Amino acid sequence: MRISSGEKWFYRLNYIFLTIAGLSCLFPLVHLLSISLSDPHAILSGRVTLWPVGLTLTTYQSLFEGTRIVSAFMNSVIITVVGVMLSMSFTIMAAYPLSKKRFYAKRTFTLLIVFTMLFSGGTIPTFLLLKSLGVLNSYWALWLPGLISTYNMLIMRTFFENVPDELLESAKIDGCGEWGQLFRIILPLSLPVIATLTLFYGVGYWNSFSSVMIFIHDSTKYNLAVLVQQMVQSQSMLQEMNNIQAEDIQQVTPESIKAAAVFVMLIPMLVVYPFLQKYFVKGVMIGAVKG
Repeated sequence: MRISSGEKWFYRLNYIFLTIAGLSCLFPLVHLLSISLSDPHAILSGRVTLWPVGLTLTTYQSLFEGTRIVSAFMNSVIITVVGVMLSMSFTIMAAYPLSKKRFYAKRTFTLLIVFTMLFSGGTIPTFLLLKSLGVLNSYWALWLPGLISTYNMLIMRTFFENVPDELLESAKIDGCGEWGQLFRIILPLSLPVIATLTLFYGVGYWNSFSSVMIFIHDSTKYNLAVLVQQMVQSQSMLQEMNNIQAEDIQQVTPESIKAAAVFVMLIPMLVVYPFLQKYFVKGVMIGAVKG
């Protein structure tokens, strides 16, 4: 079909607008990277914008040698990996039976689960509950309250409902039980929604901040989000670099350390997202719209 001149101008303006919007979102990230790689004198004089001035890796050396960022990074990895595995497992086990038409009291259970989206116990009752369970100051205090996201579970349930019944009936005729249908038929067909919800859960666990501050008291168990926040707010940050000699500390600035810490925190999500991007839109649309 031939495109009119008006449509051509619309597409051109749309591309220009989206390009400007994309560059505006990319600018802060590039600016952070430039500051973290620039000479401290250039940073203090305000000469750093998009490109590093006086390229140096001293800031990252000081960051990794003089702070607890490595241990905090490993804590974030443990929280995220284990949390995503637990959340995805329980989300699948909750969504699969609720997707079955023959499941008894399906509507009742769904309404009870949706009810938690509108009302929750609150921070203090959650704290008291976790204290009574004896999981305070452990990562279970982060995993148990957010084990299942109602929104994610509903997306996965709707995706499971769209799997043709004929396919499951043929598998059942061949002797495939419920577990076999789930692992051999449904889950292989659900890679888009699984990848999408994995990304949702992963970002949530990786950026955990308030729950860590409330339920974790041991500073050695803090994740990267808490450590970076402390770095950003602390004015005496350079004095905490006990493993760096005095002459080396003078070679970095608080601004460069903060920028490097924030960029280190962003790297895992920037690396993972391109691999899941092709599933992202498809998983959300298919899981959110029935039919």
